Amino acid sequence: MERVGGEQQGESTSIAKVALASFIGTTVEWYDFFLYGTAAALVFGPLFFPGDDPLTGILLSLGTFAVGFVARPVGGAVFGHYGDKIGRKSMLVLTLLLMGLATFAIGLLPTYESIGVLAPILLVVLRIIQGFALGGEWGGAVLMAVEHSPPGRRGFYGSWPQTGAFAGLLISTGVLAAFSSLPEEQFLAWGWRVPFLLSIVLVGVGLFIRLKIAESPAFAQVKESHTEAGMPIVDVLRTYPKQVLVAMGARYAENGVFYVLVVFVLDYATRELGMDRNSVLPAVLVGAAVGFFAVLIAGHLSDRLGRRAVYLFGAAFSLLFAFPFFWLVDTQSPVIIALAVTVGLAIGHAPMYGPQGAFFSELFGTRVRYSGASLGYQLASVLAGGLSPLIAVALLAAFGYWAVALYIMFMCVVTLVAIFIATETNQLDIAADQEQERQLIEESPAAGT
Repeated sequence: MERVGGEQQGESTSIAKVALASFIGTTVEWYDFFLYGTAAALVFGPLFFPGDDPLTGILLSLGTFAVGFVARPVGGAVFGHYGDKIGRKSMLVLTLLLMGLATFAIGLLPTYESIGVLAPILLVVLRIIQGFALGGEWGGAVLMAVEHSPPGRRGFYGSWPQTGAFAGLLISTGVLAAFSSLPEEQFLAWGWRVPFLLSIVLVGVGLFIRLKIAESPAFAQVKESHTEAGMPIVDVLRTYPKQVLVAMGARYAENGVFYVLVVFVLDYATRELGMDRNSVLPAVLVGAAVGFFAVLIAGHLSDRLGRRAVYLFGAAFSLLFAFPFFWLVDTQSPVIIALAVTVGLAIGHAPMYGPQGAFFSELFGTRVRYSGASLGYQLASVLAGGLSPLIAVALLAAFGYWAVALYIMFMCVVTLVAIFIATETNQLDIAADQEQERQLIEESPAAGT
């Protein structure tokens, strides 16, 4: 049979199908999640948290955005547990369904004017469901791509589910931007709801594709040998504590900087600089479009140059770009703002985000990989992405943009330290002997450090 890139034709077709399924599924999930973040910055304040002080309204609105991140480690723990015991595929179907139904329900939610305090309470509950579902989504999607990948290509194929974040951001921002062009009264009355309701169509497409892919071969081997971990979360914390901390630190700048670039910038430009939202949203659209391809390039480079080298470059650039980013945005030029967001995403964020799927997966053994990758990824999300827009708004109000820039630099230092102490993983054999891994978990409470 003909080989393509060193692999047989059938194997190449299989990984292409898995990569596509992971990409489409994560696109749907991130569409739902980012849609909420954009709406939180633009419309949820006056609709669900009305008051005399606009700043209080936006802080409360972004607070509900952060709540979704708090739920993500719980989702990562729950879905990671069952993903390591039952399988990756079934968890991916369940997380996609939960996220889609919660997002659709937000589109039907009455506002504060209609049902009073019950409106923000229900909004928070649905946001928690979103976060819970996304907490389990990422690990499963990435593992399906990475564990199906041929040797030497895990970084590239592992970056495909990562691009779903940019595609989801691109679609959600584009759809919301289209409806935000409506007159203010119509947009606040019903226009903002349509993008949330449309998510149900995307969920149907995602489910159809995900149901057609096979279980990960690495996990299938675990199932066949009956060597599943007894308590995956406990086992991963006992066996791989250093790896969990490395993943958390590596995630810190990537996640925090990202949400400053795509969520906080909307509030900063509209409320602080007085710009119209329709002149700012295109900047995020352009950045997401370029970032999509930059993530794939970064994943490919990590196969050639190593995960650490590419990741370190992204963190270092993001640190150096913190102040210039605000200088560019302060010009109030839509073109220059688009340039600032694009550079921040494509040159700073993408080199961290592209290799991340493969890098985090390679840190852990197959029997606890879903739990380990999800835990490190999602715990950092609470401290980084969940709080960064809220912290940035508070710092801006108290001190000015320079404090937000310093906050970005602090997050980058945390990530630089984590990657510096990590070991290179791109040459590891992730299909290691299952019996050896089982003994490692059962016999050595501090192994893996």
